[in-house]
Amino acid sequence: MKSQTKKLCIAGILCAFAVVGSMVGIPVFGSKCAPVQHMVNILCAITLGPWYGVGVAFGASFIRNLLGLGSLMAFPGSMFGALLCGIVYWKTKNILVTLIAEVFGTAILGGLCAYPVAIFLIGVDVADIAFYTYIIPFLISTVGGAILSVIFINALKKLGVQNLFMEG
Repeated sequence: MKSQTKKLCIAGILCAFAVVGSMVGIPVFGSKCAPVQHMVNILCAITLGPWYGVGVAFGASFIRNLLGLGSLMAFPGSMFGALLCGIVYWKTKNILVTLIAEVFGTAILGGLCAYPVAIFLIGVDVADIAFYTYIIPFLISTVGGAILSVIFINALKKLGVQNLFMEG
């Protein structure tokens, strides 16, 4: 029970961090890139696992949309990366491979899955452009988040506190 409560607390903190961090957004084409969300995805993968990571990504995307801090593209852009990097870390315990999984999951899978969302929201004519213009912004955002997560993880290691919440 203690472990489950600890995981829920960490998930809530990381979700709040992703929402607040989304205020630091970088507009790229038609998307507002939020690199902090991708850093949170990686931290969730390392600390909580893939299912909590997807839950945090969904929760943060939902709250960001309610507050007008994000778009509906936040859902595919964050959830695919969270799932893929969570599964990869769970199986390998390798942070570098986890970073690559986050970038691939968000930029490629999330970018491709943004296409049907764009068709539904924008219309068929503009959706042909959206197919190409979401992969690049998602890539920029997720690479920024991966770099932030490396800096954060290394800072925790230097402070000697990473074992308080990080597994592996």
